[in-house]
Amino acid sequence: MAEKEMSVVRNLDVKRYMGRWYEIACFPSRFQPSDGVDTRATYTLNDDGTVKVLNETWSGGKRSYIEGIAYKADPKSDEAKLKVKFYVPPFLPIIPVTGDYWVLFIDHDYQYALIGQPSRRYLWILSRKSHMDDEIFNQLVEKAKEEGYDVSKLHRTPQSETPPEEEGPQDTKGIWWIKSLLGK
Repeated sequence: MAEKEMSVVRNLDVKRYMGRWYEIACFPSRFQPSDGVDTRATYTLNDDGTVKVLNETWSGGKRSYIEGIAYKADPKSDEAKLKVKFYVPPFLPIIPVTGDYWVLFIDHDYQYALIGQPSRRYLWILSRKSHMDDEIFNQLVEKAKEEGYDVSKLHRTPQSETPPEEEGPQDTKGIWWIKSLLGK
């Protein structure tokens, strides 16, 4: 039986979407440290209409990050289907890796969002604040279920009461990235 096509947000106000988003939950992936905390993404609109992406997490007390660029998959479409390109490894960015970033839901005030992609292997629940009410969280989980996601794989991301505002000590060797290749 074929899976139904996911519905995505239409006419996303990209300017309102810019800024910091905290990862409330996600499907674990080999692209993120398994022990990452205070994970967040910061989006900045570039003059050419693309979006600068800064993904950060803290692992072992050190900040790990990767930067990339997001752009509309189809510039003529009103659907919030984006492509995100990162260069890896982060300590010597030479290999481009591109993925899908589909905004499946966003609330009217642009305070929380559900992000996925067509294979349904990746899923993120994002919020402007580092914590989310259980009622809203559960609504987003239900929405993900409706879109065909196996929400039993969803993992809550630990967030501090006061998330770090500064960059802090850095993982300058890219150890988290190497460990991620080994599934750690």
